[in-house]
Amino acid sequence: MFERILVPTDGSGPANAALEYAGEIAAVENLTVHIVHVVDPDTDPTDASEQLADSREWAGDADAPVIDEVHTGEPREAILEYAATHDVDAIVMGTRGRRGVGRLLLGSVTEAVVRDAPVPVLVVRGAPEVKREYPLETIVVPIDGSSHADAAFEEALALASDNGATVHLLSVVDVAPVGIDEGNDFRLEQLEQYAQQVVDEGVQQAEEVGVDAVGSVQHGSAQQRIREYTDDENADLVVMGTHGRSGLDRLLLGSVTERVLRTATTPVLTVREPDEE
Repeated sequence: MFERILVPTDGSGPANAALEYAGEIAAVENLTVHIVHVVDPDTDPTDASEQLADSREWAGDADAPVIDEVHTGEPREAILEYAATHDVDAIVMGTRGRRGVGRLLLGSVTEAVVRDAPVPVLVVRGAPEVKREYPLETIVVPIDGSSHADAAFEEALALASDNGATVHLLSVVDVAPVGIDEGNDFRLEQLEQYAQQVVDEGVQQAEEVGVDAVGSVQHGSAQQRIREYTDDENADLVVMGTHGRSGLDRLLLGSVTERVLRTATTPVLTVREPDEE
């Protein structure tokens, strides 16, 4: 499990939800929680200090070290620089799916940090329907055979081992993004066979390290199936790679991660491939 987690805050509801969840994790794992408030250079530092004091309250009685600082500058750059210079293991961020022109938009700062952070990013939506419970009992990992999804699976196995949780491996056969007609039985069968192979290998890998695992192959919209499966299994966490494979002979993950982040009813841990440039 992590030893040092960074929680950027701006005093908003989603940020407070992230702080509260980080406090719950810290209370169990005895982590060091770094709280950082990034402000514009023209902002009154007294106001920022007052917001940090409020943030400490949201973190709860974690009974673990809490380090809080105010930094000035551009939020994305300040957050990533702080994470790099303080050797944090993960970033916990709040976000709210905001309605744009006919679609949900993820907060731009959170999206940028998820895309560029070298450490896992735990995204917590500030919405009443979002389940935030710790320790973890059920972890859902969407997989597609890509190296990014494999990295997420490795992280999920470590979390499951620490928590005694069950890992659910979910592979969704979503033919629409790769341009395959559902009437093309041969190509559809190829995708189904590949998805089942990925799931079976993952279940075997989990069992070899002593983690309980369940596999499932489903059809339809990847984003929709991931959310429905997560809700049906009453999962505590979704772990996803930030990129995925696409093409006629591959399954799609990639941009699905961003869409899941906008509507997820549980926290989502995003993981990048370790040696990704």
